[in-house]
Amino acid sequence: MKGLKSLLICALAVTGAVSLTSCGDTTSDFKVGVILVGDESEGYSEAHIEGVKAAQEALGLKDDQILYKKKIGEDNTCLTSAQELVSNGCSLVISNSYGHQDFIYQAATQYKDVTFVSDTGDYAALTGLDNFKNAFTDIYQSRYVSGIVGGLKLKELIDGNKLSASNKDSSGNYKIGYVGAYKYAEVISGYTAFFLGVQSIVSNVTMEVQFTSSWFDVDKENQAATALVNDGCVIIGQHADSTGAPAACESLLNSGKVCYSVGYNVDMATAAPNAALTSATNNWGAFYKYAFKKAMSGEGKGITTDWAEGYDTDAVGLTALTKNVAAGTQTAVDTAVAAIKAGTLHVFDTSKFKVSGANITSNIVDFACYDYSGTTPTVKFAGEKKETVKTSGSTSYVEESVERSAPYFSLQIDGITWKN
Repeated sequence: MKGLKSLLICALAVTGAVSLTSCGDTTSDFKVGVILVGDESEGYSEAHIEGVKAAQEALGLKDDQILYKKKIGEDNTCLTSAQELVSNGCSLVISNSYGHQDFIYQAATQYKDVTFVSDTGDYAALTGLDNFKNAFTDIYQSRYVSGIVGGLKLKELIDGNKLSASNKDSSGNYKIGYVGAYKYAEVISGYTAFFLGVQSIVSNVTMEVQFTSSWFDVDKENQAATALVNDGCVIIGQHADSTGAPAACESLLNSGKVCYSVGYNVDMATAAPNAALTSATNNWGAFYKYAFKKAMSGEGKGITTDWAEGYDTDAVGLTALTKNVAAGTQTAVDTAVAAIKAGTLHVFDTSKFKVSGANITSNIVDFACYDYSGTTPTVKFAGEKKETVKTSGSTSYVEESVERSAPYFSLQIDGITWKN
């Protein structure tokens, strides 16, 4: 999910739908519109652009068949952009920001013959619209694996006596940090997966999370990472879109601090040649190729309402491991990925974490969609409450991105603390 500037979690219902006949969906006249909250200068949107380009090349689409709207705010500009894309012949319109979702929903009510997708959105399935979809990746899987990369580096530093008492908490646990954007499920799911990956290598570890209240703010991300390192954190993960945190780690490492960075979306080696280890990344090309192909064949409405894929379809992964990783890291990564694909490794295995000192046996999630703009939350789209603890053989785990594509793991597990 991307930035959310409105208190409205769900769109107000829109009436008076207008029908529009879509353009033909052959290879030659197919057009797709892509609405981006950023552009190539921002990691998250850059990853989407690379995904679109990969799908374009794979399907033989020409440049004039891909219509971009870049740096579109999370406001009525998004609706206007969607309307313009439809008027220019797009039969498929995709937006990449959670804050765009309300406006994409409005467009879907107006143009019933055009398929709209809100990437990272969370309520398409509740609306009853057959032309409105959500999509995300199982990024929590690669965040877990990126945690293994960080954990192996931490272990290398411990074994080499490179750390001091300042890198431990009062209980003797080694400290790691995380720069997060917002305090909701997508970020919580991601940082928990990262922490569990690190903890699978170094058991006596705790993590501090600093929030920036922004998806992209170089200065705030730099400041948050700096604060974490100065507090003794050794490995810094992130769910924020700039190079701010890796750059901070690079500067502090060069000044004599011991700290390394695990980034997000794109390779951070240029920003932090000595501090970067890898980045958890989305391969959005997996989704765009699937969605474009469906729409090109006239089956846009057949796009899965909640598309979510991970390592099984190479929709998530890691950027290239840098020279800074510990010996044996690639083998450990390959082993973990194989286990995730085989279903023998579940990221949120309930035996691997505790909540308030106890292992959990149940985690009920309310999938209704609420409007929080008033003094009392009201239901905008009704949804069910469902049990998310599942069992596979002898393993119990909290499932993620199955009931909907957007993450919904939001447990506050022991060992992770919020600093702000």
